[in-house]
Parts: sequence; C-alpha cells; structure tokens
Amino acid sequence: MKVVHLVGARPNFIKIAPIMRALGRFGVEQSLIHTGQHYDDSLSDHFFSDLEIPRPDLNLSVGSGSHAVQTGRMLIALEPVLQRSRPDWLLTVGDVNSTLAGALVASKLGLPIAHVEAGLRSGDRNMPEEINRVLTDALGEALFTTERSANENLAAEGIDADRIRFVGNVMIDTLDRFRPRAAARAVHEALGLEVGKYLLATLHRPENVDDPTRLESILEAFAETARACRLPLVLPLHPRTSMNVRGFGLDRTLRSLIVLTPLGYLDFLCLMDHAAAALTDSGGVQEETTVLGVPCVTLRDTTDRPVTLTAGTNELFHGDVSELPAVVRARVAEGRRPCRPPLWDGRAAARIAHAIAHELPERNADSPEGQLRRLAIHAV
Repeated sequence: MKVVHLVGARPNFIKIAPIMRALGRFGVEQSLIHTGQHYDDSLSDHFFSDLEIPRPDLNLSVGSGSHAVQTGRMLIALEPVLQRSRPDWLLTVGDVNSTLAGALVASKLGLPIAHVEAGLRSGDRNMPEEINRVLTDALGEALFTTERSANENLAAEGIDADRIRFVGNVMIDTLDRFRPRAAARAVHEALGLEVGKYLLATLHRPENVDDPTRLESILEAFAETARACRLPLVLPLHPRTSMNVRGFGLDRTLRSLIVLTPLGYLDFLCLMDHAAAALTDSGGVQEETTVLGVPCVTLRDTTDRPVTLTAGTNELFHGDVSELPAVVRARVAEGRRPCRPPLWDGRAAARIAHAIAHELPERNADSPEGQLRRLAIHAV
C-alpha cells in the first residue's frame, strides 16, 4: 500500500507526525508533499526536526497569495505529482487551503481521500477554513473525526456512516509524545518567568489582525490584561500579525508585552504548559490547553471544537475587548483543570493507521473500484 501525505501549514505538521510513525509500523510506503503554503522558515522548516518528521519528498513552494491564487497554484502543481505516483490513499489533514487542494486534485483523478480531523464545524461560512472542511469532507472516502459532535455534523450533511470513523485527536498524540522533551527546554526560565506566573497569547486570524482598529484594540487589551492580572504577557508574533503591526504603525502597542519571534513546537508547548492562562484565536491551542488544563480564552465568536467548551478549559470571548482583563483574571483564579475528552488518549494515529492498513478496502485509482469512480467523475 502507498499513501501520500499532504501538508502545508504549521498545524498540519503536528497532526501528520504521529500518523506517519503509525503507518510505518505497518510497512506502508509513504511520501510527504509540502505545498509550501507556510513558506516562512520560522513556521515551517524547524517543525520537521522538532517533530521527527522526514524531510518532505517534494516542496511545491506555492507561497502566499489570495485564497484563489494560492489554491490554484496548488492544483496545478499537485496534479502531475499525483498522476505519476497513483497512491492508494491521499491523506490530508486539517482545514487549510492545502487540505482542500489535495482533496480536489485527488477526487478528479479518482484517488481515494482520507481526511483527518473531519467533521469539525463552526457554523460560520465566512471562515475560509469552514469552506475547506465542508468540501473536503464531501469528497473524502475515509473521514477520521476527533470528537462526537463531528460525527453528528457529518451525518447531518448526509454523509454515509461507513465513511466516518471516530478515532480521537492526533494533536494530543503529539502532545503526549513530546511534552517531557518540551518541559526540559525550560523556555520560561530563559525568559525570566516563573511557572504559572505569566500569560501566553497567540493572534493570527484575519478577522482579528487584518483590520487596524480591531488589531489595535486587541493588543491594547492584552497590555491591560497583563496589568490587571499582574502577570507578564508573552506574545510569539505570527508573521501575518507582525507585518500588520508594522504596516498599521502599531509598534507602540507591543511595548508592555514580551514579544517573541515565532516559536518551534517544543518551545511553544513548554510555554503553554507552564502558563497561568492562554489567550488565542487558534483551534489547536484550544485543544492542547484542554488536555494540559491551562485556562483558555478564545477571541472568536464561534469554535469548531465544542468539546473544548463543554469538557475542557476553553471559553469564547466575543464581547467588548475592554472586558477581556476581567474575564482572564477570573479564569486565572480558577486554576488548572486537565481534561481528556473521549479517545484523546494518545492513540488516535494508531487507530487511523490500522483502519487504512487493515480495515478500509484498497481503493487505488487503478483498481476496479477506482476506475469506476474515475469514470463517474468524468461523466459529470
């Protein structure tokens, strides 16, 4: 059996690492394609060494651009690669443009698609990620879900139950594997910070950072939150956010924060594990803080990971940012509350690998099933 993995952005690397290790134990032939969607070394290259992922067999180097431009470049670059390799499965993860591009190309070629982290929904079609998720799941033949609400979402969209497998969360597989190594890096100590005596923030979503008024108000609220909690606030600055801070002339808003360049996975995990609370607009941080027990305040109107609200430490914040300090202060006072939702046990990748290697029928495009699928697609 041959599986092609497709990655393109930081969260993809974290999710693909345990899957590649698990499939390797079954002797599956694997190759890794990096679309180059995240082309900044600080967000991409060192993740391969941190997470013990083999260097990509191919980097498409598509770079940045509008959603249409970026996705179009991926489609053009991916098609000949998949035509040559003819894998039994194209495995794609998450909800970025690379995820959708891989699903579209594989579907047109009659190749079966496995989507890891399927079924997550925010209900907000204004989010590009939501469109990517819905379309990828519509095309996927094996849909691996992280929480039960995802199964319910897929069923509500009319997707057959035999395409859906609830396997748990591969993000937590990676967290469990590397948490001791991350702790040993003691990044907080290098910054002169004490365990549980600082706040950690991330900010990168367009709705929060692309509007100068919104970005300024959030950064000022971060500074006020640090003062109200009497705790320093650490902000590893995403390249998109950093560019906008400079472009909008907002450098002054960072003066009372501890601003870092983007961190590798291990360093960020270390800081998150020892923080008093996290402020974020990241989906992955919502999940990781749930297991770590770190209070989390998410600056979004909705979340596609509802289990982090019902069982975890996450709280949505979508009010006036002037109220953020009081909300964070209350969460810090509550303290840590670790939680493991069902199947967030560090064995999600093993379940995925077993399903691909033993449970799912071989659906190579050159098999009779694959040929029928390709004929049906071309007939449309």
